[in-house]
Amino acid sequence: MSATKVIGISGSPRLNGRTTLALLVALEAAKREGVRTQFISLASLRIEPCIGCVSDDVRKCRLPCVIEDDARLVYNAILESHGVILATPIYWYNMSGLMKNLIDRLTVFENMVHIHGRSLMEGKAAGFIAIGDDTGSIAVIQNLMVILNSMGALIPPWALACYSSRSSIEESERLILDLANLGRAIAIAAKILRGEATPPTIWYRGDSEYVRIAKEALNRAKKAWSALKKEVVQS
Repeated sequence: MSATKVIGISGSPRLNGRTTLALLVALEAAKREGVRTQFISLASLRIEPCIGCVSDDVRKCRLPCVIEDDARLVYNAILESHGVILATPIYWYNMSGLMKNLIDRLTVFENMVHIHGRSLMEGKAAGFIAIGDDTGSIAVIQNLMVILNSMGALIPPWALACYSSRSSIEESERLILDLANLGRAIAIAAKILRGEATPPTIWYRGDSEYVRIAKEALNRAKKAWSALKKEVVQS
């Protein structure tokens, strides 16, 4: 197992929602590339809105954040990771409130440029998932891409997967393939950045073998998803 770590952060308030399953598929595909993975649900954490310290004094916005809440758990996970996948449901052409709170609070990572000369998000591979019933997926994806890239993250090829339909994500073979390739791309990019791998000849695999691999990732993700839902019921 590689020392490289990829984390997936879900901004869905519903663990039994499609966004959670989609993210788990991507993480299963990433795991197949030999990296360690971690799933984080923002719904189970208390992350307060940003209070805008940077507006008062640019040097006040820094780690550790002055707000003492569960954002610190996410900060630590990101610091230990080499790749990050953000997954959100689509709320009125944008990300969920849970994800927006986290994004705003990540300003402490980017603003470390003014403290130590380097954004703490710099050099991490980033990928994005947006799932919704209606239109707006590309608006969400492009918003998140601009933000993370502005924080210093690297966005490799095929680092996105989106779905705008009321149907189960399992009904779209193309989406499952996109999710698997997203997880693969983030894992490979993170390993390249650490010097553990070289760029592949092909970043997006659409061959029959990888279709099978993507379906296997879906099946493993469904098992993990079921376990998560049981935890919620028991608690």
